[in-house]
Amino acid sequence: MKFIVNNEIVETNVHPATALLDFLRRVQHLTGTKEGCREGDCGACTVLIGELNGSKINYKNVNSCLIPVADLEGKHIVTIEGLNGSGLSPFQKAMVEEGGTQCGFCTPGFIVSFTGYLISREKPNYEDAIESIGGNICRCTGHSTIKRAVSDVLHFIESNIKAKGESHIQYLTRLNIIPEYLSGISKNLKKLKVTSGQKRISGELVFGGTDIFVQKWEELLKKNISIAQRALNFKGIIVKGKSCTIKASVTVSELEKSVQLNKLIPGFKDYLKLFGSQPIKNRATVGGNVNNASPIGDITNILLALNSKIILKNGKSKREIFLKDYFKGYKILDRKKGELIDEIKFELLKFNSFFNFEKVSKRTYLDIASVNSSIYLGVENQNIKTAHLSAGGVAPIPLYLTKTSEFLRNKKISSENIKESVAIAMSEISPISDARGSDQYKKLLLRQLMYAHFLKLFPEVIKPEELL
Repeated sequence: MKFIVNNEIVETNVHPATALLDFLRRVQHLTGTKEGCREGDCGACTVLIGELNGSKINYKNVNSCLIPVADLEGKHIVTIEGLNGSGLSPFQKAMVEEGGTQCGFCTPGFIVSFTGYLISREKPNYEDAIESIGGNICRCTGHSTIKRAVSDVLHFIESNIKAKGESHIQYLTRLNIIPEYLSGISKNLKKLKVTSGQKRISGELVFGGTDIFVQKWEELLKKNISIAQRALNFKGIIVKGKSCTIKASVTVSELEKSVQLNKLIPGFKDYLKLFGSQPIKNRATVGGNVNNASPIGDITNILLALNSKIILKNGKSKREIFLKDYFKGYKILDRKKGELIDEIKFELLKFNSFFNFEKVSKRTYLDIASVNSSIYLGVENQNIKTAHLSAGGVAPIPLYLTKTSEFLRNKKISSENIKESVAIAMSEISPISDARGSDQYKKLLLRQLMYAHFLKLFPEVIKPEELL
């Protein structure tokens, strides 16, 4: 395996399942990348991974504790040490001046993530900049000082206009935001001889790894793994007529940024803000979220309400089933040996369509759901022609509310029908008491989320007091 770490070409034969975090600290002795939670929650291990696309490198901030070395071939890894230039960068300086660092353990994650954002965005703004450092946690200073440091740098950039003919990388280098060597990395990546295509060997096939490297990373070190690689001309989201197809290896970040999906489903990007931090979304895949079969999976919950189908592939053989029929029991799937999810697809409604996603968790952001729910309605003259509802956290599987959906079809949008649909939903679920709440609490949450769907989508028709 060959890749570049900061400004050094590295060739290694370590076990392919070795976490990038361990490789950086124990082999490369780059200890600025810290080990904190080892679950992708704290951000202390954040690095940038750059992938060549033509002559440009696309950088993403990721949790190095969840990435196997096998996924680095031909790529550029930037650690906090790789951002050292002549003196402190503007963001490092602002962090010091604003009191944004104390013990310093988590500071590298903030520096790396924000610098990656500035590399990727030629026109940065405060809201997106703050979102880019989400998933990085400071336990000492409080986040207000760090936000002020971000604001200081954005003002610094606004006051320094890009010179005529100056590239974005040259501009950031002149402002000392990034070191000079980054401008030559694309040429060095082109020189690497990288084996193209998926190298399938016996053992585990890994896509994003954001769950399996939390649950089973020590087990994977005893196995062979291969990484699901994508072609350079990969088109993961395709909309043709009334049909939308999503490849299983599409990441949540790619869903979030899809112009097509955000046009088809208003508010889609806002729903995905509740999924997780940017480093997790940069790695987590649609297929992984479905195959995980978690009863509270957010992407699965949304896809169920879209009445999606999945295409299972084994070599040249393909099989298509509804997603709602894929889950047979807790972590039990209708998947034969050798089959992989290749695509997920859904049909767009021919009527006026309405979609909504609701989620309740202990923290608003960066947390798994206690209960989540999605709804997709086709409406004509306040009559529901088509209805699909899903509920998470209230059954052993990601649940499609079959009876509730059937009841709502061909019904008028009214408080009475909504209350009756909730009563039917209560008969379909079987929540258990656990760390996220009692069974009664979860029933109450689902009721409220179903009310929230209609109150949000039809505020002129449904009044809150009518649902009491």
